[in-house]
Amino acid sequence: MRIDDINDCDAARFVELLGGIFEHSPWVAKRVYAQRPFTDRTELHRKMVDEVNSASLGRQLDLLCQHPELAGKEADAGSLTNESKREQAGAGLNQCSVEELAHIKHFNQVYREKFGFPFIIAVTGLGKLQIIAAMENRLGHSSEAEFTTAIGEVEKIGLIRLEKLINE
Repeated sequence: MRIDDINDCDAARFVELLGGIFEHSPWVAKRVYAQRPFTDRTELHRKMVDEVNSASLGRQLDLLCQHPELAGKEADAGSLTNESKREQAGAGLNQCSVEELAHIKHFNQVYREKFGFPFIIAVTGLGKLQIIAAMENRLGHSSEAEFTTAIGEVEKIGLIRLEKLINE
């Protein structure tokens, strides 16, 4: 798909195509629709990020909470979005040893208890051992630093998803 195809969409189709760029948060796409036309996917991504950054802290927290745990209950239940399933599989999270899976599930629980949202990382290009190390490392962050880091990871995930959707 090209950026011109995105620009030519009506509101419903625009949200249908872009509503999952930020996991289960079509409000981001709805809020940028009126800002068309976009010159390229970089501008579209920047506008989407601007909407996330200008949202209330409560809405940002909700955005974070929409993300699935890595190799977590959504993966176990088969309820991951197609994008999340592909991203997690690409990082090898669907091929963890029993020990690796136990570490991830433990870190998921400790992380959520400490920060109030799931651990989020743009897994594209990372391996499962890098992800486990990042989980352990980021548990040492302050709540404020980790909130900022998680929002930044959501933004990276959004860009990766836009790059897969829009050819330039």
